[in-house]
Amino acid sequence: MRVDGRGEAELRPIKITRNFLKHAEGSVLIEMGETKIICTASVGEKVPPFKKNTGEGWVTAEYSMLPRATKVRNQRDINRLRLNGRRQEIQRLIGRSLRSVVNLNLLGEREIIIDCDVIQADGGTRTASITGGFVALVDACKRLVDDGVIGQIPLTDFLAAVSVGLVDDRGMLDLCYIEDYGASTDMNVVMTSGGEYIEVQATGEQAPFGKEQFGVLLDLAEKGVQELIEAQKNALGQVSNEVGRVTKDEKICNSIQE
Repeated sequence: MRVDGRGEAELRPIKITRNFLKHAEGSVLIEMGETKIICTASVGEKVPPFKKNTGEGWVTAEYSMLPRATKVRNQRDINRLRLNGRRQEIQRLIGRSLRSVVNLNLLGEREIIIDCDVIQADGGTRTASITGGFVALVDACKRLVDDGVIGQIPLTDFLAAVSVGLVDDRGMLDLCYIEDYGASTDMNVVMTSGGEYIEVQATGEQAPFGKEQFGVLLDLAEKGVQELIEAQKNALGQVSNEVGRVTKDEKICNSIQE
């Protein structure tokens, strides 16, 4: 048994609460065990300079951790006068993961920013941010459709992310902090509901790992991602049926004709 009583291939209890905040176009509180993150999606009618006059939109992300999300208070980035390197790497991961399933042409020249604010951390904050951030992104896109701004939700597939690792030579799914701290191999996997990989981050923290161990961890991750996607669909209800109706390169004119 693991430190919290789970089996090796078992996710922590997951809870996704939609419409958590009043003003955001999409907002979610995602809870993965003791890890809790508020994910919000904000729609703006401007795009970054490199996207101007292209007809395409943009999706990006920002990630932060409240000072007392952990046992020891974290200093805010504003007090350092620069962005923490780890947080910068995480928010880039979140942004490019979400963009991988967005048809930017159907989104039009507007930007959706996903803010992921960790209010309590117990491992897996970057993967939970991706999983919760996707639900917030769906709700923001649904708002645009309902308001008549775009013709359909411009998302090609579901996606989620999960951590896996080798702890005491055992493959484990969805590591909590204590397990992550003691893992000899740590891995984060982002996948679609179709079983395609978006990103795999794997590190031999204490020792190298072999191809067989790598395969075991990938299998665990795929199992976990599919369970997380089912949780996303359950949280979204009927809205989930509107995700995945478009392809990555479908044009606006096609959606209007339909």
